[in-house]
Amino acid sequence: MASKAIIIFFALFSLTAVASLTESSTESTESDSGLVLNFYKDSCPQAEDIIKEQVKLLYKRHKNTAFSWLRNIFHDCGVESCDASLLLDSTRRSLSEKETDRSFGLRNFRYLETIKEAVERECPGVVSCADILVLSGREGIVALGGPYIPLKTGRRDGRKSRADVLEQYLPDHNESMSVVLERFKNIGIDTPGVVALLGSHSVGRTHCVKLVHRLYPEVDPALNPDHVPHMLHKCPDAIPDPKAVQYVRNDRGTPMILDNNYYRNILDNKGLLIVDHQLATDKRTKPYVKKMAKSQDYFFKHFGRAITILTENNPLTGNEGEIRKQCNVANKHH
Repeated sequence: MASKAIIIFFALFSLTAVASLTESSTESTESDSGLVLNFYKDSCPQAEDIIKEQVKLLYKRHKNTAFSWLRNIFHDCGVESCDASLLLDSTRRSLSEKETDRSFGLRNFRYLETIKEAVERECPGVVSCADILVLSGREGIVALGGPYIPLKTGRRDGRKSRADVLEQYLPDHNESMSVVLERFKNIGIDTPGVVALLGSHSVGRTHCVKLVHRLYPEVDPALNPDHVPHMLHKCPDAIPDPKAVQYVRNDRGTPMILDNNYYRNILDNKGLLIVDHQLATDKRTKPYVKKMAKSQDYFFKHFGRAITILTENNPLTGNEGEIRKQCNVANKHH
């Protein structure tokens, strides 16, 4: 009887130890980035609901805003820190990130200001533009039919935006797959995560200036010949006017839905960008492309995980940075 009691004691002790290890592991995950779920629960309990409501209203009026919010996450969080540096205007001393060629096509920043103003009315000086950028991106994903991703908050805003660092961090659409994988690996995103993130190309559009090198002077033989006439119709000029609104929908089948149709398209050589084509042909990424083409759940699982890692990239927390009053300019310090 005594030995049975001892066995029960050790069993309970082991369970307690496992629970304790799990708890400390969770705590360390939170402290690694300094972010937590529902950071504003005391300081601004309505913050996330306000952002969600504003995104819904803006999406109802301007459908293409959802693409912008999704792109913002990549263009902000992929460069040094997830700190809303993307939103800052250029100054006399430096060109900002959003003013560079690499940021061509990014737009609708004014709607983030609309969301910021709504949050400021409820809780002045509390919620950062960095958190608004991330949470609006999350709600944009939902609006497009993608998964709801629980994201931590508590970011603070950076004070500088440097265009000259973009090349070090953001892979271009013409980069080799090795470069693309390496850039994301530096953030902590693995190969299936990269394949899932590029699934963002399931929605939105690609401007002709990014495509014409595959159409002129000769059509890229890797393109599906059935898809070429449509691309030529949409992009009739070898040197398109960058200010003209000339583009091709990334996915003609479901252009407004974030889904796994993208993977079926690129396996059928209908990817618009070089990076799309490489994703479907490179031996490191093709197996995951095939899996995501077959299973939307598999795509969403890896997409949610990759977005989470991306949004937790080197954030400013605690006393770092600031809470900007306006998202496009740093606060004035006297």
